[in-house]
Amino acid sequence: MKKGLNKVTAALLAAGFAFSLQAADITIAYDSDPTSMDPHEQLSGQTLEMSHLLFDPLVRWTKEFDFEPRLAEKWERIDEETMRFHLRQGVKFHSGNELTADDVIWTFDRLKESPDFKAIFEPFVKAVKVDDHTVDLVTSGPFPLVLNTVTYLFPMDSKFYSGTTEEGKEKGEVVKHGSSFASTNVSGTGPFKLKFRQQGVKVEYERNADYWDTQSPGNVDNITLVPIKEDATRVAALLAGDVDFIKPVSPNDHDRVKAAANVKLVTEPGTRIITFQLNQDRFEPFRDVRVRQAVNYAINQDGIVQRIMRGFATTAGQQPPAGYFGHNPELVPLFDLDKAKQLMEEAGYKDGFKISMIAPNNRYVNDFRIAEAVKAMLARINIDVDLKTMPVAQYWPEFDKCDADMLMIGWHSDTEDTANFSEFLTMTRNSETGRGQYNCGHYSNPKLDGLIEAANLETDLPKREAMLQQAERILYDDAAFVPLHWQNLAWGARNNLEAEPIVNAMDFPYLGDLVVKE
Repeated sequence: MKKGLNKVTAALLAAGFAFSLQAADITIAYDSDPTSMDPHEQLSGQTLEMSHLLFDPLVRWTKEFDFEPRLAEKWERIDEETMRFHLRQGVKFHSGNELTADDVIWTFDRLKESPDFKAIFEPFVKAVKVDDHTVDLVTSGPFPLVLNTVTYLFPMDSKFYSGTTEEGKEKGEVVKHGSSFASTNVSGTGPFKLKFRQQGVKVEYERNADYWDTQSPGNVDNITLVPIKEDATRVAALLAGDVDFIKPVSPNDHDRVKAAANVKLVTEPGTRIITFQLNQDRFEPFRDVRVRQAVNYAINQDGIVQRIMRGFATTAGQQPPAGYFGHNPELVPLFDLDKAKQLMEEAGYKDGFKISMIAPNNRYVNDFRIAEAVKAMLARINIDVDLKTMPVAQYWPEFDKCDADMLMIGWHSDTEDTANFSEFLTMTRNSETGRGQYNCGHYSNPKLDGLIEAANLETDLPKREAMLQQAERILYDDAAFVPLHWQNLAWGARNNLEAEPIVNAMDFPYLGDLVVKE
């Protein structure tokens, strides 16, 4: 071990780690761990990566954004509203129960009730059992994103999750930020089983010996995940050989990883937008479009990308990145300090005001540094920001309460489609449908809502793209939120890990397929 890394080693040993050079056992250090083992509790990157370890979707994205059969081995369209999925036979849950159509339907119904996932599945009206291994998914009308959506349908073991606990609670209930049976107990079909979990300390996964996908090249027997919040400490652990794979690698540390022996930097272009929301429900001045525009004009996105992200990101003026269906090339970032001051004066706030701001400090690349930079930029138009940053495990409960005037949130489209950004971030909040679930700006525009709903039923692709581009123009003119940049992705890995094939722009590596070379 290199001199000066005793602090790193001590922290990992305190978490119960015994360092091993065995090729089939790896230790991973991420900036945070999953908040729950329930795949439907929190719509987040940590949850989705965990889901691909412990569960399996009906369909999976490939690295090239094609669709790959998983628990559904094939599918066909029956009519405009119905897609039929044929399940693999002989697939076993970790409990030993066999996967059937009943499990898919049970999971579908649960997703329709989940506060975080119901908006994704809102276009679907029902799941119908054809036979034990065939399910029809029925939409309310023509829907062009059926396959995109079922990449988020990870069948759960309905027998395992049914019934009540000793305390009399339903095993299948979804509890946000609370203790539930599903948040701590797992029976999936995935390549790994849950061996041990201590929130905020470590998660241990062991290979599922009965995994259905015998064609997977993955040869990892045991994975230990340890959360290390600090960027430099995470990199130090990799360079010392104490961990084998890390995420993310801060742009500040790229050269350090590239120059080191026995490790490599693995990168992917990213599509996750980093934004700030302006809470109109909590802070009245943000209801004035001139104030929201002033905030946008005051923030130098290019400066953030160049100085804080070291160029490892792309400045954003809208939600979808270039290449997404609905991206509008006319919508470029705004930065004009004089214009910002003029708008503040026109709105009657020449002397400014004081606001609260919250941001995580271990969820997005350089998140707290970005928040500090935005705070400094807003000070130039006399907006005094009371900034509070916190670990993501504490951040999400605060965000869900919309408990600040400005709030940071990043979003990767769940369906790899432009409409998904608005469905969660900018459509009018609606607890029944799940629309606007993460819209803590409380922005509401019926015209935008109507465009997104109509686009989701439009199968004429040029018409649909025009609708989505119009929606982005409305958000841009309304200064509905503050777009910052699309962050790129970087992992660090030991040279004997074949990480390149299993990482992807979705930011949930398929660790079940990871190969460790001798």
